[in-house]
Amino acid sequence: MKYVIAVANQKGGVGKTTTAVNLAFELSRSEKAVLLIDMDPQGNASTHVGVAEDFDQATTWDWFQRRVTLKDVVHKLDSGLDVLGSTSDLTAIELQLLEATDRTHRMRDLLQTENTYEYVIIDCPPSLNILTINSLMCATHVLIPMQCEYFALEGLSALLKTIEAVRESGNVDLDIDGIVRTMYDPRNKLAREVSRQLFDHFGTSVYRTVVPRNVRLAEAPSHGKPVQVYDPRSRGAIAHSALAHEMLRRHAKHNAVEQINA
Repeated sequence: MKYVIAVANQKGGVGKTTTAVNLAFELSRSEKAVLLIDMDPQGNASTHVGVAEDFDQATTWDWFQRRVTLKDVVHKLDSGLDVLGSTSDLTAIELQLLEATDRTHRMRDLLQTENTYEYVIIDCPPSLNILTINSLMCATHVLIPMQCEYFALEGLSALLKTIEAVRESGNVDLDIDGIVRTMYDPRNKLAREVSRQLFDHFGTSVYRTVVPRNVRLAEAPSHGKPVQVYDPRSRGAIAHSALAHEMLRRHAKHNAVEQINA
């Protein structure tokens, strides 16, 4: 099965890009064919993997304009990870799509014809805009990074309503891959309480792996490297490695059940 995973949260500052980048990198190290798509005009994922300064090459904007094919626009990293980078030019696509007949599903149409990857990880903008809708419309799954704090629960509620609206608008099979607790500090009483509430309401949808607050994790983007390259022994690197392998185990189990029921 091919997985197209939108890493999304309408609330900013929850570690969404950090999760998308380091998860994609770790999956590629697990001998999976992985594409990371930066769908945020801020281009933070592109900066994180060190391709933001290399835009003589075409970007997500050119791909959306159908000026290039996917294979012609990706950056190939030494790790084996492919990256479709973004710049602020992507903002113009938002305006163009508003009047386009394929405004909500252009990305789905493009990816369906060109996707040769086992995993596509999409770093969505931290807002509900036409780029986020495009990402959700083409995704098979949504991965939700969230901090264990009060306002994060409100943001999660809003995102779940958005996911349901996307299902009703055409992507009926869109599934929640899981919820990842980020910037987690077990010493914080509120964090522990919110974590408990997540398990009470979402059960096995909550990943067991937690991503802790970690200085090295925060430093890695400024060096243009995934944390596993910047400091492979850091708690942040170890956590993202565990997250990727927990995801692979989940997917393998799910695929085995589907084969039995087929």
